[in-house]
Amino acid sequence: PGFRVSRASYVAGLLRPVVIRELRLADHGLELLPRDPASFTPEPDGPGLLLGPDRAANCAEIRRYSPRDAQRYPEYERLLERVAVTLEPWLDAPPPRSVAHALPLLAAGASRLGRALPRAWRLLRGAAGPILEAWFESEPLRATLATDAIIGAWAGPSSPGSGYVLLHHVMGETGGRRGAWAYARGGMGAISAALASAARAAGATIRCEAPVARIRTRHGRVVGVTLANGEEIDAPVVVANPDPRRTLLDLVGASALPRSLREGLEALDFRSPVMKINVALDRLPVFRRRPRNGAYLRGTIHLGASTLAELEASFAAARAGHLPERPMIELTIPSVIDQTLAPPGRHVASLFVQHVPYAPAGGDWEQLREAFAERVFALVDEHAPGFSASILHRDVLAPPDLERVFGISGGNIFHGAMSPDRLWWRRPLPGLGRYATPIRGLYLCGAGTHPGGGVMGACGRNAATAILSGG
Repeated sequence: PGFRVSRASYVAGLLRPVVIRELRLADHGLELLPRDPASFTPEPDGPGLLLGPDRAANCAEIRRYSPRDAQRYPEYERLLERVAVTLEPWLDAPPPRSVAHALPLLAAGASRLGRALPRAWRLLRGAAGPILEAWFESEPLRATLATDAIIGAWAGPSSPGSGYVLLHHVMGETGGRRGAWAYARGGMGAISAALASAARAAGATIRCEAPVARIRTRHGRVVGVTLANGEEIDAPVVVANPDPRRTLLDLVGASALPRSLREGLEALDFRSPVMKINVALDRLPVFRRRPRNGAYLRGTIHLGASTLAELEASFAAARAGHLPERPMIELTIPSVIDQTLAPPGRHVASLFVQHVPYAPAGGDWEQLREAFAERVFALVDEHAPGFSASILHRDVLAPPDLERVFGISGGNIFHGAMSPDRLWWRRPLPGLGRYATPIRGLYLCGAGTHPGGGVMGACGRNAATAILSGG
């Protein structure tokens, strides 16, 4: 009692400015709290790497590890920003219908990128690890940057396509600052609450605790839904947020779908490397080599795997069905900024952990869940002694738990892999890329559609645009 935790998502930064503006979410109670600094990567024998919105301060931090990297870092950030500025308009519109329709957009984008096009293309299609190794020579800088490339993805830094995931996570902006991440005051549920308030103000009726058991169809057209309690609701249009497999195979039913679509859905990659741990704390952690004034606690603290090699080893272990000795850990303590989340003097923290397998070899999560959580806490203790002892309560969610609690296939937070072959009009599959399904009147609007995962609002807004324009 008295603690409020964001149980799954934990930071905001991708929410599209056009969604905030059009729905006037600030008028409906949404307040985003920017984080400065943005990240802290501690070291056992040094002060650690602190990064934030001040480019000069970042370069001074990086210079302690490599003068060459400090010189190159502004150029790297400018490249990411240039690519993001080019691609961002594509996030806020339904994708083109085909390659032919995409060619004018691609040509315009190539023109805007100019001489940066080869580097941008490598980032969009390649593996993040080799790209970062070409840019920088020092750790923990490379590993800190690489986390954005593998977060939520069944991938290591050397996996093809991880470059786009890195880029995806710098697309957003908070308070006019590109790539900045924030906390939502009151927890991430405050975003849902603001959206609900805006919807009700526009005349919507929202029913909670009303799970849908089936999407009803007749002669190839949607006719409504059946709730778990047996109630039937008729509707000429149904817009579904669950992932594509759950919507079409589970709620509609395979028998109502063309064979080619069934096979395509069954082949989608829903592997997840993610464990989420939420904890209530009786005090703030104190890091051995802490920067002055405790500001480092405001951002994301990178722990566990802290080099590209360790991140790769973490993925290799999970791919073999094992739990890594040193997984990647992102620790956030939002109550440092938002005092509404915990009683006075107490705090809440989230630990986003990967890589873990869905089905561990030699046991199951019922046997392994708590022991692995202890391993994670011990890695925090390496830098902040006493962290484990400060935990009052824990909530440990392995991939099967994420699947069960939140209804996402495989526990995949992106509703399916965000690999290059599953982006734009090919997300989730060719023929489903513009939100409409073969069932007339049934539309997809979740993270499995363009432009993908994260708390963006773009998938829903684009789906609404497609519906209002007749698909």
